[in-house]
Amino acid sequence: MAFLLGSMDVSSHEFDQAIALQQQADGSFAGHTSAAYANMVGPFGGISAAQMMNAVLLHPQRLGDPVALTVNFAAALQDGAFRIEAVPVRTNRSTQHWTLSLCQQDEILMTGTAITAVRRETWGVDDEMMPDAPAPEEVPTGQGPVPMEWIKRYEIRPFVGAIPRIWDGSGDNSLSRLWLRDNPPRPLDFASLAALADVFFPRVFVRRATLVPIGTISLSVYFHASEADLRATGDGYLLGQARAKAFRNGYFDQAGELWSERGELLAVTHQIVYFKE
Repeated sequence: MAFLLGSMDVSSHEFDQAIALQQQADGSFAGHTSAAYANMVGPFGGISAAQMMNAVLLHPQRLGDPVALTVNFAAALQDGAFRIEAVPVRTNRSTQHWTLSLCQQDEILMTGTAITAVRRETWGVDDEMMPDAPAPEEVPTGQGPVPMEWIKRYEIRPFVGAIPRIWDGSGDNSLSRLWLRDNPPRPLDFASLAALADVFFPRVFVRRATLVPIGTISLSVYFHASEADLRATGDGYLLGQARAKAFRNGYFDQAGELWSERGELLAVTHQIVYFKE
C-alpha cells in the first residue's frame, strides 16, 4: 500500500514514512522525526543520514546516483519537524557535488556533503572479499545493549562480536560480523543502504564490554552499488563487518563493509565517535 505525501509516493513501510520529505517553495525539504526510529537521545543516526540522502535523491537537479555521503552530527534533533537544504554546488559532465544541512527552528543541527555521479562500465574488482559466514537462517537474532525503538526496525543476526551479555570489561576485540536487513524486509535502495551502514553498535561497547556514553560525530558512506546491484539484492540479507582501529583521548574510529548475499561489496562506511568515561 502507498499514499501520496506532497510530491512523494510513500510506502506504508516504517522506513519510507520516516524518510518522507516534501519539497517547499524555496527548494528545501520538510520532514519530521519518527518515533519508530528513536534512539536514547534523539533519532537513530542512520535514519537521519537516510533523510539527508533522500533530499538529494528527490532533488529535481540531481545528476546520476550516489557515490558518497558524509553527515556531521552537530547537535541532537528534537522530536518534531525539520528542514533539509540540499544544494548542488557544482555539476560536472559526470559528477555532481552537494552541500547539505538540517535545521530545526532555524538552528543547524546537521551538516553534510554528497557526491552523485553517472556510472559507466569499466574494469573492476573487489579487493575486500566477503568473509566466510553461516547462512543467515542459521544465526539467531541478537539484542541491543539497551532497549531502543530503532533496533526493532532491523533484523540483526550477529555471529562474530555480538554485544556482550555481561558488562564486565572483558572485551578484547572490536570486530563484529552480522547478517542484517530492514524489519520487515524491504527492497534495498540508496537511502536504506545509508541507514544500514549505521546499524553496527558502537565499537567501544564490543571492545571493552563496558557501557559508556557515546555519540557519532561524523558518518561517511561510500556506495559501490549501482541501481542494478540494489535491485538484484532486493530485500535479502546483507553481511556487515565492523571494527575500530584505535580508541584514544575520548574518540574512536569505526570502519565497516556491507556485502550482498552474492558476495558483492555494496558499500563501505567510516565514523568518528566520541566516548566519555
